[in-house]
Amino acid sequence: MRLPLNLAREPMRRDRSILVASAAVGILLCLSLIALVGLAVNDHRVMQESRAVIAQVEKQMGRVNASQAQVDAQLRQPDNASQLYRTELFNTLIHRKAISWTRIFSDLEKVLPHNVRILSIKPQINTKNELSLDMVVAADAPEQVIGFVAKLENSDVFGDVTQTSQIPPTQNDQFYRFHLTVTYDQKL
Repeated sequence: MRLPLNLAREPMRRDRSILVASAAVGILLCLSLIALVGLAVNDHRVMQESRAVIAQVEKQMGRVNASQAQVDAQLRQPDNASQLYRTELFNTLIHRKAISWTRIFSDLEKVLPHNVRILSIKPQINTKNELSLDMVVAADAPEQVIGFVAKLENSDVFGDVTQTSQIPPTQNDQFYRFHLTVTYDQKL
């Protein structure tokens, strides 16, 4: 028979697995620390490069703004201001002249139902050189104008339609009147 004899002051514990797991976790933490330090250094380098590029762009913007200020000051001089005004006037007249009424009516003829009448058309050019038509149309019933609007929106040359007002029939006028604004894709 064997008697367990332990001469140590404390009994033997099985701590080897805990020590190995703790060492493995410590090594993983050290590796992740090294990876995070590497990422931080790389991020810092990229940020410095970005700051240098931004500083260079801001320097160029400063030069461009200074040049623009000089040009603006020169244009504001009395002799040049009158020439600038004339140039803008001529450009506006050229843009207005570039609108083809024949083409507008030809395109409207393709989408206009027989029971809808166009009472007025006013072409307008916005600051982006986009053309829109400000129209007043009349019909016997609102459904006819709704069909016309649907045809306009499904057309290749006309775009979104905005209705700004509607006037019901009166004793003197038997038609429903609609004020519409439609974008028109006529190249200027």
